[in-house]
Amino acid sequence: MNILVLNCGSSSIKYQLLDFENRRTLAKGIVEKVGLKGSFLKHEKERGDVVKLEGEIIDHQIGIEYVLGVMISKKHGCISSLSEINAVGHRMVHGGELFKDSSLINDDTLKNFKACIPLAPLHNPANLEGVKAMQYLLPEVPQVAVFDTAFHQTMPARAYMYALPYSLYKKYGIRRYGFHGTSHYFVARRACEILGVPMESMKIITCHLGNGASVAAIKHGKSIDTSMGLTPVEGLMMGTRTGDMDLGALTFVMEKEELNIAVANTLVNKHSGMLGITGVSSDMREIEKASEAGNERAILGLDMFRYRIKKYIGSFTAALGGLDLLIFTGGIGENDPVTRELCCSEMEYMGLEFDTQKNNGVRGKEMLLSKPGSRVKVMTIPTNEELVIAEHTYRIVSENI
Repeated sequence: MNILVLNCGSSSIKYQLLDFENRRTLAKGIVEKVGLKGSFLKHEKERGDVVKLEGEIIDHQIGIEYVLGVMISKKHGCISSLSEINAVGHRMVHGGELFKDSSLINDDTLKNFKACIPLAPLHNPANLEGVKAMQYLLPEVPQVAVFDTAFHQTMPARAYMYALPYSLYKKYGIRRYGFHGTSHYFVARRACEILGVPMESMKIITCHLGNGASVAAIKHGKSIDTSMGLTPVEGLMMGTRTGDMDLGALTFVMEKEELNIAVANTLVNKHSGMLGITGVSSDMREIEKASEAGNERAILGLDMFRYRIKKYIGSFTAALGGLDLLIFTGGIGENDPVTRELCCSEMEYMGLEFDTQKNNGVRGKEMLLSKPGSRVKVMTIPTNEELVIAEHTYRIVSENI
């Protein structure tokens, strides 16, 4: 079965075409600047050939038409016709409490997903655009929705409830939902496969560290807590997001600066985090260069970022009642040895003995980073959210078609 995986953002479309049974990625790429000037498609075939095609891509449907067109083109294609696409799996950001598992897309699914738009007004509409485009372009091909939030639906109420009036939870569904669910699940499962242990027997903390970042506590194979909340703003300090902060500080700033809700939302989502503290960039590579050059704000930003990860590791270890396995993934988690080392420093008291020599230079690899005698295992595992989406799509389609 050939499965097309789509991840539609507000101005981008990430995609992969997978030959699922043979675990082959036939093609992958991204459409950037949808609806903006300078839009383009970057397409990579299985053997590594890359092409960049520029054009006027005014909406998601046009962007997906570009993707399908390049896939069947004689020069850059990977399939001979669109009939070779057997199913489509969509990354859907927020499923609220309505979706505890992936779902075959039908009228009921779309109705319920639209009801979740108030929970993710920036993400869910873009996800819907991808679904609508595929319904128009390939109407006979089954589609599956795979939700970022579904993996965390196993959290107990004590972990997901906020200490707001209970009536607001009942009225608006205000609670912690968590995100990056497919990534947290994949790396936990993959690490246990490598170690040869059942995931259900392990107490695991997964750190998905990128421009967006979150930590999850996984016990008996299920998420019991995670750092992101109702929205992706809560939790760790991120590229442009504040992470945890005193809500009173935000209302104070709103009053002093006379900010309305929209501007305050932009402040905590787009102008804070590493960018806001360092004044350099939201890109960790640029911040690290500035830090090495002696930029004090860059040094402070990195110290804050790593300290907060370490705090979550400690608190989630307490929530789990111990720790067997700590995993780093995401662009930073997979490629930043210094962050991994500092997050694991002075952890010997909990049975974590980090191997700095193994860690040095490890980028984008599956690797055990703890010493042989360490009771807590530490690993870096490159994430593969697209594979998880394809797996769920294959399962749902096989069950329903």
